[in-house]
Order: sequence, then C-alpha cells, then structure tokens
Amino acid sequence: MFTGLVEEIGIVESITGNQEACRLRIRAQKVLEGVSIGDSISVNGICLTVTSFSLRHFEVDVMPETLRHTSLRQLQRGQKVNLERAMKLGDRFGGHLVSGHVDGTGTILSLQLHANAVRFRIEATAELLRYIIPRGSICIDGISLTVVDVNESSFSVSIIPHTLASTSLQDRKPGDRVNLEADMIGKYVERLLLHPRNEQKADKPQMASQSRLNLSFLQENGFA
Repeated sequence: MFTGLVEEIGIVESITGNQEACRLRIRAQKVLEGVSIGDSISVNGICLTVTSFSLRHFEVDVMPETLRHTSLRQLQRGQKVNLERAMKLGDRFGGHLVSGHVDGTGTILSLQLHANAVRFRIEATAELLRYIIPRGSICIDGISLTVVDVNESSFSVSIIPHTLASTSLQDRKPGDRVNLEADMIGKYVERLLLHPRNEQKADKPQMASQSRLNLSFLQENGFA
C-alpha cells in the first residue's frame, strides 16, 4: 500500500527484455534506505518487487500483464520515474490509499498555466472516468492528486510548483501517456451496490439477515 507522495525521482539505467516482459534497473538513493529483496516500490504508480539492489540502484521484473496495462512499455533509458516505498503502519498519511495496481493509462491533452500552478488535462476511457469525481482523489504516475473537473472524455488536475519540481511531471508534455489509478473506495462501493450478494447455493443455509447496503441507504445517510 502507498500514499501517492513521491519520495524521489529515479532514473532508468537499463531495460532488458522485450515488449512481452522485461527487467528494469533504476538509479535511486532515498528509496534504497533499508531496502530488502522482495520489498515493494512504486515506480510511476506501479507496485513492483525488488529483485536485486546495490548502493546506487535496484532492479525489478515486469511481467506481460503489467506491460499491457501501463505506460512502462514506453519507458526509455535515461527517463525519470517517480518512486515511493510501501508505507509503514503508523506513518503519516498525507496522500490517499494507493494500491499500486494501475487501472489503465491516460493521455495528456494540454498544459495551461494558472497563476502559480499548471493545469493538466488528461484524456481517459469511459471505464476509468466513471470513478473520477470533482474534488476526488486520483493517482497519476504514482502521484496523489485532487481532481479539478471531469467531462465526458477527460479530467483535469492542478499541479503546484513543489509537486512539479519534485516529480517526473516536470518533463511531461501533450501526447505523453500516464498511469492512472482511481480511488479504490469508489470501486468497492460500486461492486457492493451492483453485486450485493452472490446467490447462495442450494446446499448452504441463507444468512440470518440481508445487507441493508444499497443506493437508497447511502442517500438517506448522506453518502451519495
């Protein structure tokens, strides 16, 4: 589990393999403090497992499923990536709950200067946009951000100077693809509303009471 607060920018030192599977070697410093084989590190919002490391870099294996559903297949040697170690129980929680399981990718449509911030507009599929709401949370390339607005084909976020300077967003431009992870709470709520209970098998007893969790209940109690 991660928070979406990037700890440092890493540099891709090497990529070995092909479009089906590959191994990444990433130059880093801060995220290597106390690292062990098998630890999880978020790389551009993707939870990956450390397979080897030294004082100046670590390596991760990327399987076909990850390459198909993320922007890692477009990575190039020398490219900057956002890095975050898995959170510890009891740490400050400054972002939002991020699993590192990317829902899909989006495409940067435009960058506009708004006073001291830069507004990014990102195109996304309808499947992803259904979970994105104004003032809600979204994870973009491993960065916890707040949604400004949403329309039928895209959404926008506003980036403050600190975030721009401390993440790989500083190098992003229109046409670039980014990894997106929607707020997991919305996905779980939808699942419960659409599939409140699997049908009980004939040889199993029914539960003593049925769940009251439905859209009407949420509306009555101010949650929807």
